[in-house]
Amino acid sequence: MNRLGTITLAAMALPFLGIALPSGDALGQQKSLKEQLVGSWEYVSIDTIRPDGSRVPNFGPNPRGFAAFGADGRYVVLITRADLPKFASGKRMEGTPEEHKAVVQGSNAHFGRYTVDEAGKTLIFHIDTSTFPNWNGIEQKRPFTVAEDELRWSNPASSGSGGPSELVLRRAK
Repeated sequence: MNRLGTITLAAMALPFLGIALPSGDALGQQKSLKEQLVGSWEYVSIDTIRPDGSRVPNFGPNPRGFAAFGADGRYVVLITRADLPKFASGKRMEGTPEEHKAVVQGSNAHFGRYTVDEAGKTLIFHIDTSTFPNWNGIEQKRPFTVAEDELRWSNPASSGSGGPSELVLRRAK
């Protein structure tokens, strides 16, 4: 048997022996930004960046929530403060004005479709519905980076913080 035949036969036998060859990713093929984005992410920090470079946490020091990006182009984002007050009445629809204010100011959620501009490294939210109704039906662009298990995006004009903000998330495990 010649050398080419031997190599071909060996390559065909590997799967039957339980030996797998490296996938395209392992051979150095880079995933697209969208492929790297797909999955669930937990918030690490959400900070307003002041002109002097100092940071102010928008949702407290330990924001809660997640962002999920599907391969089908759908997404959901949910952010809350860790210290939201419980309603004294125990009923969501019977909170006091102060309790309702704390919840509105301490949370944000939206969902819809997303696209990725690979060349511009921009995440584009096509918002269907948001807990901040002014965002319903609009498009928002966010410069972003993905490095292994860390996702960062910035919001040049945050709706509540009065300045640009940066969001840092880690891949949910």
